[in-house]
Amino acid sequence: MERIFQITAVILIGVAAYFLWSGNKDATFIAAVLGAVAFFLSVRFQVKEKLKQKDDFTPETPRHGDSEINLAEDDKSEIK
Repeated sequence: MERIFQITAVILIGVAAYFLWSGNKDATFIAAVLGAVAFFLSVRFQVKEKLKQKDDFTPETPRHGDSEINLAEDDKSEIK
């Protein structure tokens, strides 16, 4: 999916360059904005994939605060 957005971004920036060369400023702006949006969507998909891989690789460990809460609850039950 990210490759599709990268290719789209390159094509739209090329189209924007053509419109700039031909003097059509409105079409240049629209094509450049759409190219920038496509570029940032490709970056978003790259980051999303890296985070997914990182989450799959990292084993689940209890958080520091969770273990303290459990220990405190165990201590209260022993006092009664």
